Amino acid sequence: MAQRLVVLSCLVAWLLAACGDSARIPDRLPAGTWGGDEAGMVVSAEGAHVHVRCTVGDIDPPIALDPQGRFDAPGRHNVDAFPVNRGILHPARYSGSTDGRNLVLTVQLTDTGQTLGPVGLVLGLEPRMVNCPICRR
Repeated sequence: MAQRLVVLSCLVAWLLAACGDSARIPDRLPAGTWGGDEAGMVVSAEGAHVHVRCTVGDIDPPIALDPQGRFDAPGRHNVDAFPVNRGILHPARYSGSTDGRNLVLTVQLTDTGQTLGPVGLVLGLEPRMVNCPICRR
């Protein structure tokens, strides 16, 4: 009986450990296309290219996540990209959180204080841009 209890305890511990590993937050934002309504982000090993409505921006460093899936990364953002791109890039902070599949993103221009979002994105979902095109790098 005691041996059976030990085996059962080990099995339960193994299952809990396996479930914990599968739900673990990655240390970097997963690469790929993240899409949502009027928003999209293309993440690579070098950083990310972001669209929120008719605005566009770039994050240069890879996006590191803390153990809770939160991030705060510097970048540049152009709020006058469409219909005529005036080429004005503002310093920006890209912040949010993810569980590795769903993401909430906010963009804040650090020179003007303008905030875009929050917007919701899903890994593997194509961005649904109604009025403005999304560009691919």
